[in-house]
Amino acid sequence: GCYRHNRRRAWWLHREQLERSSPNIILKLLSVAVYRTILMPSHWVTIRTIQFWRPLLLAHLLLLSPNAVVVSAFTLTMGLLKVGVPQPWEKSKKNLNYVRKAGVRQFISTYNRVKDLKGDELLWGDEIEYGIFVLDHQNKKVRLSLRAKEIMDNLNENEASHSYESEGCNWVPEYGAWMVEATPRRPYNGYSVDLLRVERNMRLRRKRILTELNDNEIAPTVAVFPMLGALGDDGSVPPVPVGGPVTESEYIGDGIINPHPRFAALSANIRKRRGEKVNIRIPLFHDVNTPEYADLPGLPPSTCCGEESILLWRFGKGDLSREKYGNGFVIVGCSNSSREFNDFGDPVTLQKWLVNVECEGCKGLFYRSAPGVIVPDADWPRNGDVVVGSEIPDVPGWIRLQNGYYLPMKSDDGEVKFLHKVSSETHTNNQQKKALGSETPMYRGSVGNFNNVPDLKNALETAVSSLSNEHQAFNDEAKMFNLRPAIHMDAMAFGMGCCCLQITFQATDVDESRFLYDQLAVLAPIMMALTASTPVMKGRLAD
Repeated sequence: GCYRHNRRRAWWLHREQLERSSPNIILKLLSVAVYRTILMPSHWVTIRTIQFWRPLLLAHLLLLSPNAVVVSAFTLTMGLLKVGVPQPWEKSKKNLNYVRKAGVRQFISTYNRVKDLKGDELLWGDEIEYGIFVLDHQNKKVRLSLRAKEIMDNLNENEASHSYESEGCNWVPEYGAWMVEATPRRPYNGYSVDLLRVERNMRLRRKRILTELNDNEIAPTVAVFPMLGALGDDGSVPPVPVGGPVTESEYIGDGIINPHPRFAALSANIRKRRGEKVNIRIPLFHDVNTPEYADLPGLPPSTCCGEESILLWRFGKGDLSREKYGNGFVIVGCSNSSREFNDFGDPVTLQKWLVNVECEGCKGLFYRSAPGVIVPDADWPRNGDVVVGSEIPDVPGWIRLQNGYYLPMKSDDGEVKFLHKVSSETHTNNQQKKALGSETPMYRGSVGNFNNVPDLKNALETAVSSLSNEHQAFNDEAKMFNLRPAIHMDAMAFGMGCCCLQITFQATDVDESRFLYDQLAVLAPIMMALTASTPVMKGRLAD
């Protein structure tokens, strides 16, 4: 049953009797388990109903029994959760198994409830993030202004007093104490006339945020504050000391993070879960007088890979080159180059391998994040796929793929063979590419008209038989050209402190949501490339 009291009391209801809401809730529920693991106490779980910019029902569910919940319900516009005390990582680990299972059950239950809903109105809107900076004309410096919460509260108070107007804004906090996010108060719909509202509302948001700034403050819509982490203790107003228990950073202080406990808990728990600080290394641009390149003579002042190739570099915990060269260097390469280097910058020989697990009922191999560590990635290579990688000298029987994963060549007892070598060098001839796969890390698809794996294997081996097995030796000069000085960053603020423009949709049903997702999955990378705007990180030019 459902007993509705005043807003200070609770609604008692069966878990399966939660109010029906938009199919787009499914997209948010996918992240419930992760969100709860990192941020929320063990007895709380959060659901967002995605009725975009309609009054949103944020329900905080206190788990009383397997079948019942108590819900403290209130209505507000799109914004940030304000209830809950974050748990530290060590304390939350004991609840991880429950969180995963509960998240899956919630998703399945919600999906079954809303999968057949039809006829929701197509609604959408944009979210713009602003960075607020202080101009110090006397010292010729620009610093972060940590007044974002004060500015946001004043803006929302003014918005509430003008709620009768047809066009308005909504202001919500972001990761940085210098950042504010703004959205239109009323969503756009599916009519072309609403396209005329977009720029008008963007101009309105800019006018209103400017009214709250001091004379020496600006709020440009730039992707990143170029000097973040480069100014030490003098990087913000008011100044905050570098470091702190949350980030343990060598470049930024905990005080520049939004005071809401969500953000500090997010930073600390991710660092603890990783077992180390964030480690971001980006190739440093090589100009004529760049001091880091003074000890690397002979390098040309450019690492351009050409118009049909892009610069690549490894990153993350699997990048072992940091142990050899430290945080100040990174191993780079070009996407269409036949040269390949291992984690330590040493040259290796790329080879192509046919996946064919020779046992009944076996369909392929799971990826490994390290030898012996299975990764539950849905895109694991199936029988008949061709992968590109190199053998690991120190770990016999394993290969490292270009995409960073590992695969075993045979079973532990050696009785079942998993991988069959079909090539020992990269190929550029079109006919060879057709038979052996593209130069991408993973090739999948039919190769000719083959009915089974043995036929495919024979065709690949035939194509390889005509190729030369001679390999070009990599000399010390080539190795040196692959090692580059790097811009090092060690905190989440360097990523979460970036600003962007986002678009959110409420589709009419699940099928339309899938269609929009499939289209945007293609367009989004193109849009990201066209709008790339982070040439400066931590005060240095990136390559």
